[in-house]
Amino acid sequence: MKKLEKAPFALTFADKNCRIEWMNEKAKSVFSKYGNDLTGKNLKDCHNALSKEKIDDMYSKKTINAYTIEKNGIKKLIYQFPVYDENEFAGYGELSLEIPDDMPHFKR
Repeated sequence: MKKLEKAPFALTFADKNCRIEWMNEKAKSVFSKYGNDLTGKNLKDCHNALSKEKIDDMYSKKTINAYTIEKNGIKKLIYQFPVYDENEFAGYGELSLEIPDDMPHFKR
């Protein structure tokens, strides 16, 4: 994961027990108000009741969860995905990246 440490997007990995195992520098920066490095924390401890239900549902069904948000005038794509290690469920990854206001959209 060292190669993604300084990526220009937030990337986090939580294991199959919802424990955060790894965060790149951008993810640590994004969550700095919660204590920067949340490695070792449980995902559920960082979310409200509705989000906890969503996490439980994702973990039980191994589904992708993708959505966009806008916070403080910044639009982001959030993409949460199951991660497998040799066909065995290993946990979830989360990619969070800023969406430029002028980003083009193409239909092909």
